[in-house]
Amino acid sequence: MTVLRVWAPDAERVDVCQGTDTTAMVAADDGWWAVDVDANRAYAFALDGGPVFADPRSRWQPDGVHGLSRYVDPDSFDWQATAWQGRALLGRVVYELHVGTFTDEGTFDAAIDHLDHLVDLGIDFVELLPVAAFPGEHGWGYDGVFLYAVHDAYGGPDGLARFVDACHLRGIGVLLDVVYNHLGPDGNVLMHFGPYFTDVYATPWGPAVNFSGRGSDEVRRYFIDNALMWLRDYRIDGLRLDAIHAIVDDAATHLLEQLAVEVAELSVTVGRPLSLIAESDLNDPHIVVGRDAGGYGLDAQWSDDFHHALHALLTGETAGYYEDFGGLGDLATALRRGFVYTGQYSAYRDHRHGRPLPPTVSAHRLLGYAQDHDQIGNRARGDRLPALVSTELVKVTAAIVLTSPFTPMLFMGEEWAASTPWQYFTDHQNDELADAVRAGRRAEFTAFGWRPEEVPDPQDPQTFARSHLRWNELQTEPHAEVLRWHRELIALRRSNADLANGRFDQLEVDIDETQRWLVLRRPQSIVVANLGSTECTFDIDATQLLLASSPDVDWRAPRLTLPPESVAIFSR
Repeated sequence: MTVLRVWAPDAERVDVCQGTDTTAMVAADDGWWAVDVDANRAYAFALDGGPVFADPRSRWQPDGVHGLSRYVDPDSFDWQATAWQGRALLGRVVYELHVGTFTDEGTFDAAIDHLDHLVDLGIDFVELLPVAAFPGEHGWGYDGVFLYAVHDAYGGPDGLARFVDACHLRGIGVLLDVVYNHLGPDGNVLMHFGPYFTDVYATPWGPAVNFSGRGSDEVRRYFIDNALMWLRDYRIDGLRLDAIHAIVDDAATHLLEQLAVEVAELSVTVGRPLSLIAESDLNDPHIVVGRDAGGYGLDAQWSDDFHHALHALLTGETAGYYEDFGGLGDLATALRRGFVYTGQYSAYRDHRHGRPLPPTVSAHRLLGYAQDHDQIGNRARGDRLPALVSTELVKVTAAIVLTSPFTPMLFMGEEWAASTPWQYFTDHQNDELADAVRAGRRAEFTAFGWRPEEVPDPQDPQTFARSHLRWNELQTEPHAEVLRWHRELIALRRSNADLANGRFDQLEVDIDETQRWLVLRRPQSIVVANLGSTECTFDIDATQLLLASSPDVDWRAPRLTLPPESVAIFSR
């Protein structure tokens, strides 16, 4: 027997339904109900004699989001990596991974088979896209509806535990993407149980969560307890919080600050570092500034300004938010101070945007990347950077990211310039919703001149199939060459602490917009990158060439000649 509990503050009666058996629950304080039941049987809840709904805190939905819930004992997994003490996040190399397309099988167990590849690459943390239960078999995971349940098609709760354990046995930390700004539209049961949503605010994806209105105390607990569950019961090492700018909270203590405090307390209890990473487009330093200085005290946030500056420079694209970027000066600004927009006018937004980071904030608190799931998958065809620029520029880009002052992140397959796109795919079982998603996706891009037939159908199984990595590419060129380059860069970063220095005040950046070259100088290292189409010549104060992307790099101290689209790294 085990105790089932559910929060249903407005119900006058709540029953647990297991097959034909119905057990009345006992009302407790603050709208909670509880009862002892047989833990080995599937169950659901009925409120006031109405239809049954799965448990809002269900740990397992083996029959999908419209099925019954199953109880999971969080202490039942036999962990092997008992010596794992965790590791600090800041400055480490992160690898973003989508379980469903990382392998053909699309499961945690299949992903385990490729972890040694990540060890050889030099990865410190794997960051999983959301694994909370969502409708259908495959999808990005951002329309999850049972936030406590592990998506069964990936391998369910035990599969996630095996994956985390396998990572820890190899010395790799695990981060998990969680979505607390909305829930998906199909299979969501929260509104039947309590005031989880509000119409005071709105999000682009659905009803906003009620974080500070009437009845919101237990709503906040639902999300904070969820975060603590992943970190405690599945031994996850940190969470990436999706689109926090869409979390509206008017409480004096913002949800993010409350979460940071409770995660810090849990870190002491479990005896290992636990990290919180925000996704935000606000350019707001309060996210990472310490709580003693009035900030939320999160550990890090993604840096879209760095990505946009780098991508616009490399590709020449100016549509959408890229209209705010394009020159080497924007990239230099991102490298020097993190945010490009720190209060000046943004043409894309048509208003002033951002605020400067305080000089005491380390660049390691920003994750820097050239590709991620959003910036690839939200393109019309989901094309990766190697489909847009040369292999030589792909290598230069990798050097800029991995010697930047930020905490660097790669998107799966980036390390070998994967030829496969990563497209927007869904598996909605509700025909009306599927049609709406299909139409909305095409409308989004036809507004920019794409023909409807050029935009992949998210519901077409081939869209999902095209997005799977092809692991046999590792043995063919130019993929093998790009993989060797990434391994060398990460190994050099590990062995040379100066190349991983996160101090903005110890980084000098020189550029030439006309010739398109960039020089990064730190106390003990120099990175010289030629992003242009012509040869460049420099005098540099270097003592040793550490790594070069081209055999045609010619250094005869102090004279350096860089061929087009190449990069060289030196010690000083």
